Amino acid sequence: MGEPRSALADETEGFLLAHAHRDRAQREAEELCARMPWLTTAQAEELTGHYVRRRLDDTRQLMLGTVRRAGELRQEYESRYAHLRRALLRRHAAGACAVLACAAGAGALVGVLAR
Repeated sequence: MGEPRSALADETEGFLLAHAHRDRAQREAEELCARMPWLTTAQAEELTGHYVRRRLDDTRQLMLGTVRRAGELRQEYESRYAHLRRALLRRHAAGACAVLACAAGAGALVGVLAR
């Protein structure tokens, strides 16, 4: 297993990723407005703001959906793992019982033959 991550490191990474995403959305919006020279400065700023907010909202929804699905998958995998672990334990117990029964039977047979 890897080293445990600190909550501060995770939070910092999340902040940096969100900031980079916002910057990218800002650049895209500015590039879009640059292709529309007829927009006034106020219109370009309004369009840029709307575009950035929309991109961040879309990203937030995608991330929340990903987190939700990851939780569902984790539950499914943990449930399956527990089921497989129980089945393996039952098989090992049955195998151990069979080995002990064979050993006891062989011991009894040797005892009978030795008389």
